[in-house]
Amino acid sequence: MRRVVSLYLPNWPVDRLVRRLGEAAPPPDVPLVLIGRAGRRRSVLAANRAALAQGVRPGMAATQAQALVPGLDVRDADQAGDAEALDRLALWALRLYAPISQPDPPDGLAVDVTGASHLKGGEAALLDDMISRLRDAGIAADAAIGPTYGAAHAVVRFRRDHRIIPADGVDAAIGDLPLAALRLPEDLIANLRRMGFDRIADVAHRPRAPLVLRFGPDLGRRIDQAYGRLGEPLVPVEAPETPKVERVFAEPIGAPETLTRYAGLLATALCEVLETRALGVRRVDWLCHRVDNRIEAVRIGLARPMRDAARLSRLLADRVEKLDPGFGIERMVLAAVSAEPLHWRPGASGLAEKAAPDLSELVDVLSNRIGAERLYRLTPVESDVPERSVRKASPLAASSQADWTPDWPRPARLLRRPEPVQTMTLLPDNPPTHFTWRGVRRRVVRADGPERIFGEWRRRDAEVWAVRDYFQVEDESGRRFWLFRAGDGEDARTGAQAWFIHGLFG
Repeated sequence: MRRVVSLYLPNWPVDRLVRRLGEAAPPPDVPLVLIGRAGRRRSVLAANRAALAQGVRPGMAATQAQALVPGLDVRDADQAGDAEALDRLALWALRLYAPISQPDPPDGLAVDVTGASHLKGGEAALLDDMISRLRDAGIAADAAIGPTYGAAHAVVRFRRDHRIIPADGVDAAIGDLPLAALRLPEDLIANLRRMGFDRIADVAHRPRAPLVLRFGPDLGRRIDQAYGRLGEPLVPVEAPETPKVERVFAEPIGAPETLTRYAGLLATALCEVLETRALGVRRVDWLCHRVDNRIEAVRIGLARPMRDAARLSRLLADRVEKLDPGFGIERMVLAAVSAEPLHWRPGASGLAEKAAPDLSELVDVLSNRIGAERLYRLTPVESDVPERSVRKASPLAASSQADWTPDWPRPARLLRRPEPVQTMTLLPDNPPTHFTWRGVRRRVVRADGPERIFGEWRRRDAEVWAVRDYFQVEDESGRRFWLFRAGDGEDARTGAQAWFIHGLFG
């Protein structure tokens, strides 16, 4: 299922000017407009919030804007510079989010994130990440995702309350939007309004032939693109310095074994290019151009820089099943969108030397199969509170200097959150005689404890008096559990005296 993001930059020219000027930029409360020339007429192309609040609008004549707002800061627009910067922003999105990213002048990007949103934690997290990164850089942005670019483009600009469009929700998302959301020429929109058509739903489900005869093919084409009945191919932006290789086929190919074979040939060629530049690849994009002008894209991530053709070929072969060749693939491109310096180092030469095992190949295989965010290892963090004493780290990250205390053993499995249990115990320092967890009553036959852990008072006031008493208990079947009581059993300020299970041994 295709998923496309429309990234909207409502004030791109002004935001870029302010970033370029830095401390010399005018204060936000000073009305500012950027002026461009259309024929002999000088008009407003962009305005900051202060100017918009005083009635200035893009398209207004420059003289009218100056008469409307005394002291208006008027500057020349840099349309060529804005377009170049938008291309660079598309490259940023390509390297960070997905293999297919296209600028959509004058104020947006189109990013095909099909199969890539999980790398950022899902579609909502991906959109939030895009918006927050740009906001931190001083660029106002909004984004929407949908099964077609036309639908996402319409929603992000005309309906701010609906950012994620399901595959079957295009009509509900855009039906009530004005016709301008279909990216139609202004004269065509004016003609449609004269005929009584104001919303997309007014024309989307009408017989097509009379509409085409009266208004031309543009209306039907934009409707079909928005609803997914007609493809709208995206042309990915390319950085000239990106190492890449490609192959054009005289006859389209589509068999999985054929795709695998040519992927291996391209991997070998790419590694040769990388070797001439002393580079190792960290992220590879495999772009398959179909005969219907659609691009099937696969992104491969690597744990560390490498240029091993056999290993890269195996990773690409694992992803062949994700490709939909359609009626055939006529062009194949393999690009190293992220590469780092990699110099050859000789191996161990002495008989007593033993090379450390290289786990990066296993990490690469697992990461590309199940997702890099699901593969991690746990490292200790200095904290007495158990759930704060561990964090996720990259599988190949350097070992932490911290370590868990050997004085008290910790369970092999720590629950995500402590779960309440019903117990019978003698206060204040005795372990429970039995406990009920998840509907199962267990009798305690052995126990060790308590291990008293105090709250970290420096974090928040509620932990100044907080106490937990942990016990290792064993039931009749030999299973061992890690229980704790919230509170010291005497002072109500230290906790509610409720019991919880926090982990399992073995």
